[in-house]
Amino acid sequence: MKRAIKLIALTEIFVIASYFISFAFYMNLQIAYLSSLFIILGASFAYKKMVNTQVEADVIKEEREFLDELEDPHGLYEPINEASPEELDLKTIVQEEKKKIKIVNFKDMKNGSKAGFSLFRLIPYLFLVLGFIALKNNELLNIVIYLPSLLVGIVVGYLSSKEIFA
Repeated sequence: MKRAIKLIALTEIFVIASYFISFAFYMNLQIAYLSSLFIILGASFAYKKMVNTQVEADVIKEEREFLDELEDPHGLYEPINEASPEELDLKTIVQEEKKKIKIVNFKDMKNGSKAGFSLFRLIPYLFLVLGFIALKNNELLNIVIYLPSLLVGIVVGYLSSKEIFA
């Protein structure tokens, strides 16, 4: 956690130092950097919160290994039952297979959309859009500075979120 705060503070010092280059350079760098940093941190926090909720609710599915899933994505080659064909009760097998089919319902959609519509994700995107519009309206927007500044925020946000949410 301390390393993440130091990294963010050090980067912010360099952003503030860019004020000596020009005010327009500083504003483009600051808004783009903070926007992308907040987006990455907000998305990481929302995702971690969603995963923790799923773990606490014990909604963990047992999944097959990656190579098995790649070779046989629908489980066609897995043995259904080791019994002989005469001993198989087809009705129970069909009922068991029907239970395995996952029907999309409102509850699943609600759980899946929680991280997508989290305020921790929406507010940084709002900041990004409003900051971009503010730069454009004040004739300060310089795309040559703005786009690389987004990358700086993404890298710092990624490294910080690894430290904070690991």
